[in-house]
Amino acid sequence: MKVQKVAVLGAGLMGHGIVQVAAQSGYEVKLRDTDQRFLDNGMQMIRDSLQKFQSKGQLTETQVKEILNRIHPTIDLKDAVSDVDLVIEAIPENVELKKAMFKDVDMHASPHTIIASNTSSISITELGSATNRPEKVCGMHFFNPPQ
Repeated sequence: MKVQKVAVLGAGLMGHGIVQVAAQSGYEVKLRDTDQRFLDNGMQMIRDSLQKFQSKGQLTETQVKEILNRIHPTIDLKDAVSDVDLVIEAIPENVELKKAMFKDVDMHASPHTIIASNTSSISITELGSATNRPEKVCGMHFFNPPQ
């Protein structure tokens, strides 16, 4: 399976950076958070970061626009994960919260979808146990800042 579409769950410190990395790499990315203000803040952090790359001459204005056009913010979990190949979870480091999220993602994602966590401290096996696809659950830890 070739990954073409990605969803990132969580628009905070790590999530927004992971979204930016994925979009800069050419992927269509759905950015999902629980509240519009979190999405707005995450998108502003992405715009600010891309502007820094542009001011250093590392990206053109056209490239920045193309990157931003590949990012699709949503508060709807089903919309975020239903047609993607890879989901990267970047929500707060709370095992019960993450397990509940993995269970919900498993319910709405396609059978081929890989579910990854950005956690650095919670057992991936435990997170995978909340799904019907533990063999498609993995850790994918990004260093801060991801971009």
